[in-house]
Amino acid sequence: MNGFLIATAVSFAVIFVAELGDKSQLMALTFATRFRTLPVLIGITVATAVVHLVSVGIGYGLGAALPTGWISLVAGLAFLAFGAWTLRGDRLTEDEKSKAERSTGSAILAVGGAFFLAELGDKTMLATITLATQYGWFGTWLGSTLGMVAADALAIGVGRLLGRHLPEKAIKYGAAALFAVFGVWLLVEAAIELR
Repeated sequence: MNGFLIATAVSFAVIFVAELGDKSQLMALTFATRFRTLPVLIGITVATAVVHLVSVGIGYGLGAALPTGWISLVAGLAFLAFGAWTLRGDRLTEDEKSKAERSTGSAILAVGGAFFLAELGDKTMLATITLATQYGWFGTWLGSTLGMVAADALAIGVGRLLGRHLPEKAIKYGAAALFAVFGVWLLVEAAIELR
């Protein structure tokens, strides 16, 4: 049970931070201007749950097949790369924005489909794979799914309150710093195990 709670908490925190300033948050804001908030959040939740289930399956399989020292080394480097990716930033392209604005039919299907496709290969998917190599699959899946939905819900709520004026630079630098901390921590673990 203790391992499950740690996996859930760490995954929630890492994915929540990874999602801050991500293009998925911008998509969530765009969909929330067109549809009611609840169907948007349901679509995000369903798509995230599916993508992260695939992610933890991949990560858990890799974790079982590879030595932990090397996994920690690769995971640490990956988290440093995620930090750099976060500093680079994500922008919603005009094409992505127009697709979100033109969506017709069920809001849940439109949002779910868009989020599913947007998250394939995204840093949150890669971070979930990385986390699943270190922790149990169920806690990682639950925490990563809840972390992403919470971050997108926060963006929708704050965006509606502030009229989309979020402190983008502060969010970007804070998220990148947290990724760097996780990356260094994992690299230290790897150095200890690979001695």
